[in-house]
Amino acid sequence: MRVFDFDGTIYDGESLFDLYLYSARHDPKVFRFIAPVLRYAVKYKLGQATLEQMEYGVGRMAEGYLTELNHSRRVASVEQLVNDFWDRNYPRIKPWYQPEPNDVILTASFDLTVGEACRRLGVRNLVASKVDMETMKVTYLNFNTNKARRFRELYGPDAVVDEFYTDSRFDQPMIDMARRAFMVKGNTIMRVK
Repeated sequence: MRVFDFDGTIYDGESLFDLYLYSARHDPKVFRFIAPVLRYAVKYKLGQATLEQMEYGVGRMAEGYLTELNHSRRVASVEQLVNDFWDRNYPRIKPWYQPEPNDVILTASFDLTVGEACRRLGVRNLVASKVDMETMKVTYLNFNTNKARRFRELYGPDAVVDEFYTDSRFDQPMIDMARRAFMVKGNTIMRVK
């Protein structure tokens, strides 16, 4: 089984951040949500916030952001915005990635965003952060140790990860699980372990 992180690995950039900037072109009011999310992310990376604190902060801000978009008169729907975003940004899928139907995309990004990219790629297996589209609440954040835990829940304790590709050591639990792991920087792929 081949498992891939998405942002920075097969997508050139951070899709949630890029979607956020794209959506701000349509409704500038969403700019007010960026600073709090960045603050939580930086604190977490510096070891000044726990995963639970980051989940709470990012979840709260994402809910506000999505609710704002959902009620915006300038955006037809969140789903349409995501489709328009991928119409424009699909070429940012890195050329080295050649999807296979049984690939698994394992990402901290939201199912709402990466799900459309997977559909276009022909990849059916997505493990991502979850958004309830009725309430716009983040119901699950698939980050750090949550990735490996959720992967095991969905694919079983005996699932074999033949290859795992990532751009971050935050995915160390998945790196440890894989038979072969690869670190991706741009279009350069190097084996780790």
